[in-house]
Parts: sequence; structure tokens; C-alpha cells
Amino acid sequence: MEEREKSLDSRKQELSKKYGIDFDKLEREQIKLAKELEIKDKIDFNLAERFGAVESIFIKNKILSCIIVCDKNYEVVDRAYVFDKVRFPYFPGFRAYRELPAMVEAFEKLNEKPDVVFVSGQGLIHPRLGLASHFSLSTGIPTIGVSNSLLDCKIDGDVEDGADILKEDKENFEKIKNSKFSKKDLEEISFGKANYSKSSKKIGKVLITKPGSNPMFISPGDKITVKSAYEISRNLINLPHKRPEPMHLVSKYAKEVKKELVVERD
Repeated sequence: MEEREKSLDSRKQELSKKYGIDFDKLEREQIKLAKELEIKDKIDFNLAERFGAVESIFIKNKILSCIIVCDKNYEVVDRAYVFDKVRFPYFPGFRAYRELPAMVEAFEKLNEKPDVVFVSGQGLIHPRLGLASHFSLSTGIPTIGVSNSLLDCKIDGDVEDGADILKEDKENFEKIKNSKFSKKDLEEISFGKANYSKSSKKIGKVLITKPGSNPMFISPGDKITVKSAYEISRNLINLPHKRPEPMHLVSKYAKEVKKELVVERD
């Protein structure tokens, strides 16, 4: 772990020098923007009729951002894409600065706006501000982050469908620490030492849709609750596809566009 952190620090310094990026400033910006998130349902999502999904892929030094909107029957009612030059290097935790401009531009091309958008990336489970959250703040549309990895958070109990994803609530932990608990109690509720911590808050849920498949980590980006984000994700599973169907549809669209672009370039 220490070697990985040293390697990341070295890489960050290298990128900072090469591209003139102030990562500390960007971290502060993420933390500031995160305070604007509203983790509550903007609408009654039982009445939602339009579901979006956005996905970005890279072709050499360019980014292809694709977005689709489908109805309850998974019929695509609108779609758009942007193919542009990549203007920010890849570094963990800062995907939005690399992908967000093209994603937002693709979204703005839509005639049919979705009620909620799935984003292949993290929402609340990001240490500061995930791609799904940043996209929502930029567009005003509720988002659901769907990720394959966790960082600085944990699963409450076994890794099973519906399990809660927890993150330490530092403010609440300080209150607990200063309350009348025994040393043993404090050790048990200390984040990372128990299956469930009273000093933690729920920030997402595990979604497993097929036996033996790897878990997906669902978290709200913005303007939606953990409960609604999970329920919508589960309700939009169309087996045998593992992911929510809008995500499958946008992946299919992105592959089609990529194929066309490669042919044109050849």
C-alpha cells in the first residue's frame, strides 16, 4: 500500500510539472462542490419515464462521450455523442476533469432530457466528488453512479445484494468519541473495526444481479437518495445483461460510433 501511494505521489508530481496542474487546488474545489450536493429525491422517481446513461471511451488522444435516453420499454428515444481531444491526463480521483466537458457537451445535444442519468463512475462513494456527482452539478439532472471499485469506504457485513456501503462520518464520530462509551465500545464502533459503525453513514448499496457476477457499487450522484438510486438500478435490470439496461444501451451505442469513427479515419 505504501509503495502504491509513493508511486501515485510521484506520478502526481510528474503530471503537475508537465501540464501545470495544481492538484491541491482541484481537491479543494471538489470538496467545496461536494457541499452543494443534495442527497434527496428531486422528483418522485416512481413516475420517471426517461432514463439516461452516459459513457466515455478513449481513442488514442481523443475522448468519445456518448449518451442515450430510453423509455420504460428500453426504446432509445434520443442519443448524442461528442468526439473531442483529451485535454487532461488520467489520474485516480480526478476523472471529471478529464471526461466531464465532453459528457456535458453530449448531454446538451439531447432534445429529450432524462429524469435520471446513470454514470459509469462513482457518486457519493468517491472520497471527495465523484464523476456522477460532478455531472449532476453541471447539468442539474439527478444521477446514479455505478462503480466497480470502492475507496475509503466499506461494506456493512457480507458482500451481497442490497448490502449497505458505509463511510466514516467524522463529525458524528467525534461526538461519539466524546460521549460516555467504554474503551471497548469505542473500538467496536471505530470505522473499519466492525461490520457496522455508529460513526458511519450510508452512502451506497451493493448490487449483484447474476449469480457469480462481480458486485456493482451503486451510489447517488446528486438529487437522489441511496434508496432510490438502488431501487431504480435494480428495477432496470434486463437479464441476461448485468448492468442497468440504459448502461447496456449506451455501451452498445458507443461501440457503434467508435466503429464508424475508426472507419472514417481509415
